[in-house]
Amino acid sequence: MNEQIRAREVRLVGPEGEQVGIVPLERALQLAGDVDLDLVEVAPMARPPVCKLMDFGKFKYESALKAREARRNQQQTVIKEMKLRPKIDPHDYETKKGHVVRFLKAGDKVKVTIMFRGREQSRPELGFRLLRRLSEEISELGFVEASPKQDGRNMIMVLAPHRATKAAAVAAVAAGAKPAREPREGDVVEAEAAVPAETTAE
Repeated sequence: MNEQIRAREVRLVGPEGEQVGIVPLERALQLAGDVDLDLVEVAPMARPPVCKLMDFGKFKYESALKAREARRNQQQTVIKEMKLRPKIDPHDYETKKGHVVRFLKAGDKVKVTIMFRGREQSRPELGFRLLRRLSEEISELGFVEASPKQDGRNMIMVLAPHRATKAAAVAAVAAGAKPAREPREGDVVEAEAAVPAETTAE
């Protein structure tokens, strides 16, 4: 920036984005001083480097504001975890499916875990059938991001909301509607941090 620029000549861009052309560095610095602006390298690797006349302090301030606004508007993706047994009671299944639906509507991913105990471990097909049933029943809201796989005594599947579902959740938050629940301790927040996922067991 300004006197720190080492090139002998630069391709100069005016404060409104107009192309001034290739000029000697001394001339570019003179023009910057005449309008009380900074000469800033915006493409230092170009030959000759591209420099723009701008108020660098104002530029940095506005860039910081835009970055802060982008972080504020960023929709965090939270991974919930729902635990089920392969022989779950129909009423309990509907209750837990309701939780999965609520999480997907909020724009969150859901890690569904089937917990096998004792002789149930010899019947993995029970878990596959239950997970397939769940994925089919919530297909309007989400899809299977990670197919069911055995993990020791458990079987795991990850569901993710469709883009339209997630967009609706983002729009609801932007409009001031209260989301399903704000992220809290125990959640996995993909955008910023990774901590143990919230669990709901039978």
